[in-house]
Amino acid sequence: MVTVRFNSGMLLILVDSSLSLFSMLLKGCTSLLKDTHMGFSQTRQDITAAVKEQSDIVRIIGEHVELKKSGVRYLGLCPFHGEKTPSFSVHGSEQFFYCFGCSESGDVFSFLMKYHNYDFPTALKYLADRLNIQLPEKRVSPEERQRESKQRLLYEVAGKAADIYREFLLSGSSREAARAYLQRRGISAEAQKRFHIGYAPAKESGGWNFLGGRLTAEESALAVEIGLVVKKEGGGTYDRFRDRILFPIYDMQGRVCGFGGRIVGEGQPKYMNSPESDIYNKSKNLLGLYQQREEIRQKRKAVVVEGNFDLLALADRGCSNVVAPLGTALTSQQIRLMARYAEEATLLFDGDEAGVKAAMRAAPLFLAEEVSARVALLPSGHDPDTYVREKGLEALQALLDDASELSEFVLERLMEEHGLSLEGKSRIASELKPLAAAASSPLQRSLIISHFAEKLKIEPARLEAAVSFQETTNEPAKRHTERQKKPDASVLPITPAQKRLVEFMVMQPCFFAELERGNLRQVLQGGVGEIIFLQVRKMVEQGSEIQPEDIFASLPEGPERALVEKILLEASRIEKHKGSEAAQTELQELLQWLEMQAKRTLSTSLMVEIEQAQKENDFAKLENLLRQKQTLEREMRGD
Repeated sequence: MVTVRFNSGMLLILVDSSLSLFSMLLKGCTSLLKDTHMGFSQTRQDITAAVKEQSDIVRIIGEHVELKKSGVRYLGLCPFHGEKTPSFSVHGSEQFFYCFGCSESGDVFSFLMKYHNYDFPTALKYLADRLNIQLPEKRVSPEERQRESKQRLLYEVAGKAADIYREFLLSGSSREAARAYLQRRGISAEAQKRFHIGYAPAKESGGWNFLGGRLTAEESALAVEIGLVVKKEGGGTYDRFRDRILFPIYDMQGRVCGFGGRIVGEGQPKYMNSPESDIYNKSKNLLGLYQQREEIRQKRKAVVVEGNFDLLALADRGCSNVVAPLGTALTSQQIRLMARYAEEATLLFDGDEAGVKAAMRAAPLFLAEEVSARVALLPSGHDPDTYVREKGLEALQALLDDASELSEFVLERLMEEHGLSLEGKSRIASELKPLAAAASSPLQRSLIISHFAEKLKIEPARLEAAVSFQETTNEPAKRHTERQKKPDASVLPITPAQKRLVEFMVMQPCFFAELERGNLRQVLQGGVGEIIFLQVRKMVEQGSEIQPEDIFASLPEGPERALVEKILLEASRIEKHKGSEAAQTELQELLQWLEMQAKRTLSTSLMVEIEQAQKENDFAKLENLLRQKQTLEREMRGD
């Protein structure tokens, strides 16, 4: 006989009979627990494993990709790159996918994170909800809960405003001017619907408080916070947007976070955007990315235009992978956001001086973010809107296909502007400094320098010296000092993460042994941090107690000594007490970070081996490597 009962949240099974009956009942009880909620004592790792185990990867991926069975696996067209022949395989029994075309791989969590741009907690919750598995609630402070609640209300008000403006464009009493304007610009009703285009009426027809009058008092107060309405000095509010075609700006969760408005009648400014708020940051969003993300993901390419109507006109005529910044020059955050979906971006800018300068300003940002970029300049007198309307999609695509690589474009423009005289080459070298400084790795920097040197017909070492030299003053004495302090071109600049590690090593030399065991040198390799590391190690090996000031005194003049000097000058904000509790806590954080870096390095190495095994058709080795990579990815996520 078998007795099953709960006691203090624990499952107790008493067995005095058939083992087979026991096994059957145990399996049934375990299934019951999984199907209702997770046990009290389960850890996050247990929950993640249970969710993954019960998730049918073939079914879930099959909801996004058409799959056909082929032996023990399923095949389909890869959703992460464009292809005509299926190379995307899903293995149900092994719970992983792999694309032989682009080398994307992972488990069911990885797929959802890559496809929907989810973070891991969101992917876990999505699957748990499907399986009716209850996740333990995250502990949040009252302040955090209040902030989240407030943010949710702000999004709701922004969404309500978008609906009000959209409805007025469709059926408002004074909508004719706005509808006529959209018709003149050739924007179809389908495109207006897709981008949820609306209209804020002029004060003559809608009054000063058109939107505010349609909101509750609580909503109106929230609308003030996100800049939809403005407070009057004497009390009351008035609308920020009047007589404007409105483009709702969506975040990547599909929530309206702001607006861009184009005036219909006379008045200035021609374009107006929402002010920044708790839900809107113009540097971190891209107009159209939410609506066009799937097309961009499929093509792995994005087209960047400068204007709202440029985007609308191109999207309306079949250029389905276009985005636009929000009234500002492109930012690093926007490029980083775009890179989640695209491997390459093409800047489609006007061919005037402003367009050329915008492209040249963007070049260092793309280099720093390691995103391939090209530039296509429009013929004189055209912007993307007029060009696609007059010439058509085929001509536009030909222009995009003929786009120049961005770094090449920058060099060619500088050569056109300054010529190749001695003075011209000197000016070109000076203007190439931001490009060389933005290189994301020593190899990339070396390749840029070598390539540009060949084009300019000068020695790479001389160009390296020219772009590395930073002249900050016209005073001869100070110029001499700057030259003395100029870093060796072969030494890499220090990153913020490396700087934090060096700060801790200098201020807490008593923990040097732990840092060394954590592979600190590997992370600092090739930069000033490694030189400081070697000096500290030498002092530690000599056996004397080290003070931060001793490290400074032991270093010769140069960038290493300058960095340690800066650390000591900033020491008031750094915990200086050796072995203190705060220092111990920071040490553990740094060691965890170093461990994660080591895993990322190993992941990259495994990816190289996977690609090689794929080329050699060594499927046994490939399967083994994919298992290793899956295990490593789980460790990196903390599963």
